[in-house]
Amino acid sequence: MTDSGRSNSPFRLMLVDDDRAFRAGLRIWLEQFSDLEVITEAGDGTAALQALATYSTASASSIAIDLVILDLGLGSADPEQIQGLDLCRQISSQYPAIAILLLSSMTEPVMLAAARRSGARGYCPKHTEAAELAAIIRQVARGGFRWVQPTTEGLAAVVASPTSGSVRSQPIVKLPTPFAIFRRNLRLSGLQQIELALSDVTNQLQNLDLSLLDRAVLAGQQRELRASRWLVRRLLATPTVLEPSDAVTPQSDAAPSDRPARQLEQTNATQPSGDAELTVITPSENGLANARNLQAALFDAIAAKLQSTLQNQTKTPLEIDILREEKKRELLYLILRQLEEILDELRFSQVQPGQLEEKRSLLLQDLWGAVVTDFFGKYYTISIGNAEIEVASTLLQDVEVVQSAILDKIPFFDDLLSHLLFQTPLILEGIPYVPGSPEAMRRAESILENLIIQVANAVVQPLLNRFANAETIKQNFYEYRLLSIREVERFRNNLSWKYRLEKYFGEPKAIFESQYPLFILYGRGIQRVAVYAPRAQELEQLSGLQFTVTLALETRDAIAPRFRSAISFVGTGLIYVLTEVIGRGIGLIGRGILKGVGTAWQDGKYNRNERQK
Repeated sequence: MTDSGRSNSPFRLMLVDDDRAFRAGLRIWLEQFSDLEVITEAGDGTAALQALATYSTASASSIAIDLVILDLGLGSADPEQIQGLDLCRQISSQYPAIAILLLSSMTEPVMLAAARRSGARGYCPKHTEAAELAAIIRQVARGGFRWVQPTTEGLAAVVASPTSGSVRSQPIVKLPTPFAIFRRNLRLSGLQQIELALSDVTNQLQNLDLSLLDRAVLAGQQRELRASRWLVRRLLATPTVLEPSDAVTPQSDAAPSDRPARQLEQTNATQPSGDAELTVITPSENGLANARNLQAALFDAIAAKLQSTLQNQTKTPLEIDILREEKKRELLYLILRQLEEILDELRFSQVQPGQLEEKRSLLLQDLWGAVVTDFFGKYYTISIGNAEIEVASTLLQDVEVVQSAILDKIPFFDDLLSHLLFQTPLILEGIPYVPGSPEAMRRAESILENLIIQVANAVVQPLLNRFANAETIKQNFYEYRLLSIREVERFRNNLSWKYRLEKYFGEPKAIFESQYPLFILYGRGIQRVAVYAPRAQELEQLSGLQFTVTLALETRDAIAPRFRSAISFVGTGLIYVLTEVIGRGIGLIGRGILKGVGTAWQDGKYNRNERQK
């Protein structure tokens, strides 16, 4: 659709993709642009045609669709469904005024050429850089042509626009082959298992009460696991990729040599907390990698993990457990998006590194408040009795409770911001990690995952306190198995006990052990891990029952080894008495009885023989 006769209204978009998680993420991301509006979406070709037919019957002045964002691989998993290419042909022929943009992972030249002949006005890979994708959507929605040519022959592919005939330089993204994808997934699976086993062995080695033999065995296992990790990373390595944001600038008439692109290494390092591949930006010739590239790689890795299951695999109940899977995923996506906006605002405001710690609480509060407003809607209202209550504004009144109970206890928040904004080393477990290194990226990913999960808990906590049994809330947000009042109250009781146990036992124990618990995305859901960090100052501030807990732990550590030694000594003596004294005595008695029985039997037999004679 061209701009002629068009008002200042936003471009109206339709999303067609069979990946519900991807659609949700794209829709949430597009909401930040005032000139782009997603008015409908579909998960298959039939639903897409039905939606188009519905909107085509509406008056042109009230609503229309300017652009269909279509996955060319639609229906590939089910031959009975309308395939992406067929849907592209039908939309182009039935609704020629609607532009079609292919946002797909499909790279086959024959398919792309066929889609182009079928009427598609644009194409770009799914992992195209965010700002570039927004520009492509606007250009195609206006009636322009934009085709990001997938090739590996150079830094830019030359594509001629059919409307102007001009030659444009397009960014190149090297997409993985099916074998590379299989190899990557195999490496990820192996590394996850190795990292999990390595973490377990490392935790066992921290036990000071281990015997020398046990410690030697565990140390050997640790070396074997590290060697296995090294081999898996090298033997199953995947090729490097070119970051879209560093490719030749789109729509630029400059030659590719005028704007050299930096090669960004896609390493094999993965966080043991999920299925998504972690892109690592390594230091370049001009110094450390660009902070925005670090942020983009980190956020993309988290967003990819959010497409998998989000079930709580820990023994600790979480507030977000009450949400349906799609609502939980939507909430975590929102937090990522709002955090990106905060980072951009901090860059614009030219905040200095030393100011982040001072603004920590305010930044977390702003992040929480923005997510509450976006997730529930600024004007979302429910009826309770005869009153109409605005949900978001009511929940925001609990800011002090949420701040003290959850937000202020989120660890490493200002460290993560400083790492992403100013490329300061990320210090964890007493070791500084250089920005862009695999270790820094893995640890930054764990911190960010814990941050979004805890902020999500903070969003749901006031909802459970104020509107736990509001029927509208339950129907729109809750897991179906938790809709009854009994299940809701049981869930809230479990959370109440969690708060008490964490406050009086879990938190002082973590402080005494110099650890922070982190919730991460791993494998089939949310897991809990612990990382070392000095907490001596917090330990000195403990009092009351919390201080008593640390004393009890210290007493147990002091007494337990001696007590175990005493029990071991007594047990050894008891075993000696039972086996050497009582056992032998019983054996002698048994042998005497058997001997007497045998003698009596022989005598009886002899007497019978004598009588027979």
